[in-house]
Amino acid sequence: MLAGFDFNVIERSWSYLFLTGMAFTLKLAALAMVGGIAAGTLLALCRLSRLRLLSIPAGVYVSVVRSIPLVLVIFWFYFLVPYVGAWLIGASEPVSVGAFASCLITFIMFEACYFCEIMRAGIQSIPKGQLQAGYAMGLNYRQVMAHVVLPQAFRNMAPVLLTQTIVLFQDVSMVYVLSITDFVGAASKVAQRDGRLVEMYLFVALVYFVLCFALSRLARRVQARTAIVR
Repeated sequence: MLAGFDFNVIERSWSYLFLTGMAFTLKLAALAMVGGIAAGTLLALCRLSRLRLLSIPAGVYVSVVRSIPLVLVIFWFYFLVPYVGAWLIGASEPVSVGAFASCLITFIMFEACYFCEIMRAGIQSIPKGQLQAGYAMGLNYRQVMAHVVLPQAFRNMAPVLLTQTIVLFQDVSMVYVLSITDFVGAASKVAQRDGRLVEMYLFVALVYFVLCFALSRLARRVQARTAIVR
């Protein structure tokens, strides 16, 4: 059944697929994860704030962005970021941001909404008695969050954060719609060049399965370890 397939195309394109395509995908996913968690944590603190000036805009932002398909957000940011940059610096022409920077901003702003809800749940899982104990020791709100609440929240939510990171890694493939050479984009170019669409897309599916399965196993191990600690 596989007699008509030419899987040598994978060997011939190995360096391009991984050194160019996969390198882009991993770099974007890693930076977007770090930026998304940082921005999501700030959003979570804003949503939990008693100041309506912070909680209401943060809640609206999270609700709006989560209701929009990611592919639309990618298009919007890709075409709007240069104009927003020009507006911020007062330039008369759109600012050249670059494909990678535009995609990074897009994924940070989008994933921050999901990491926000994860971190909000983690913060709310900490007993209020610990906050009161921190205040009783003379700590202010910032110190209580930094030294008491957030470290425990990160530990409690570590498996869920890893799971969302897997989703982020898969979502990065959507930059293909902008003709950016991520792993899927690189495989598509090779497939169209050599006329081997079936072989290349089977290989892409296999690579994504292996990586995501390994990450999911890691998430389970982290969940088991944190469960033991708790």
